[in-house]
Amino acid sequence: MKIRIDTERCEGHGRCYALAPELVEPDELGNGREIGDGSVPRDQEANAQQAVANCPEHAVVLEEMRQ
Repeated sequence: MKIRIDTERCEGHGRCYALAPELVEPDELGNGREIGDGSVPRDQEANAQQAVANCPEHAVVLEEMRQ
């Protein structure tokens, strides 16, 4: 699973990096951005799902990785 931030939708509310600080960080404008390649470790999946559920702009997306 990977977390992705849609930069066109993000308005910088900061909920994503508050709820999933190991996966998302603020950029220089305060908008969220993925840490690294956005891979979500199993122990962070719940935090990733919380970030998705709490983004008012629907800018946080989870993508399933194909094997």
